[in-house]
Amino acid sequence: MRSDLVRCLFVLLAAAMLAAAPANADESLVFISAFAPAEEGAIHAFRLDCQSGRLTPVSRTADVENPFFLAVSPGQKFLYAIHARKFGGKEHEEVAAYAIAARTGQLTLLNRQSTLGSASCYLAVDATGKTLLVANYATGSVASLPVRDDGSLDEAASFFQHAGASVDPARQAGPHAHSIVASLDNRFAYAADLGLDELLIYRLDAARATLAPNQTPRAKTPPGAGPRHLAFHPKGKYLYAINELANSVTRFDYDRRSGALRERQTVSTLPREYQGKSYCADLKITPDGRFLYGTNRGHDSIAAFRIGDDGRLTLVGIEPSLGRGPQNLAISPGGELLLCANMPGGNVAVFRIDPQTGGLTSVGPPVSMPFPSCIRLLPAEADE
Repeated sequence: MRSDLVRCLFVLLAAAMLAAAPANADESLVFISAFAPAEEGAIHAFRLDCQSGRLTPVSRTADVENPFFLAVSPGQKFLYAIHARKFGGKEHEEVAAYAIAARTGQLTLLNRQSTLGSASCYLAVDATGKTLLVANYATGSVASLPVRDDGSLDEAASFFQHAGASVDPARQAGPHAHSIVASLDNRFAYAADLGLDELLIYRLDAARATLAPNQTPRAKTPPGAGPRHLAFHPKGKYLYAINELANSVTRFDYDRRSGALRERQTVSTLPREYQGKSYCADLKITPDGRFLYGTNRGHDSIAAFRIGDDGRLTLVGIEPSLGRGPQNLAISPGGELLLCANMPGGNVAVFRIDPQTGGLTSVGPPVSMPFPSCIRLLPAEADE
């Protein structure tokens, strides 16, 4: 009890000091979700010193339960979080919309809307900031929600139920939509369905915040791959999928005209000699497009790849994640640092990225927090 009081006072003092301090171009505001029910579920805000890699807690928002995933609007004014009283239960879950106080990291609830699904596991905001995309894992569906001018959400404007199965009877007996992202040109949306071994392709109408099946409706991953998360290369020419079940990354060429994808390469994220169980979770690409990182839960590591001019991946190395179950990654706006949320391990590790090799070096002991599941960084220019 006394330690909790001391920590609370420290956070309040830090927030007060930061509110009075001038903006620092070398700092970023970081939001990290604590994936837990009731009072334990929360969104923690930190300041990240991009020079030292130090994370300083500044605020905590506790009016959200099981906030498994977060998304931030392009203008950095609004944050969206999964809200689920019982994650993966029979009831549909919700997305909570918040206004961000950039100086302090405090969040003000705007409203909540249904995700129209269960085990809602991924959120993304399109380039206009007017469409919120959501993937529902347990019920195998995706939806799009209009974003109002004040950042609050309208009811879903479109909804699509996936159907089918793949080769793994335990994990792929039905659809499990695990992520959905918009293309960099904002014309298409891509949903990775772990249960189908497919990336489903939708046309995105940002003005109406709606999705529609594309003329080329899907792309296949290798059988049993279990695609989980997706990342576009900054140049917009390539899309990468990290495959949870196969512990691999698949590279696709992206056709900007048709939205179609062409599989070009699949590489392992694990050492050849490793024989244990492991499952990939997240991948991120540096802002300059030179390096890609993916997490291995079980092996508890981060695989680093160099990205060639043609998009081809070459393994740089595999480093310990410094905690159990690396769930989510984030890269600082300048590409200097990589943050890793070790969810069952209860910590967030910070690594420095070697700008020449892409190798990772720990910058200090991981920061402890309960069940960190998703990290979102705001660039320094949002701190105005």
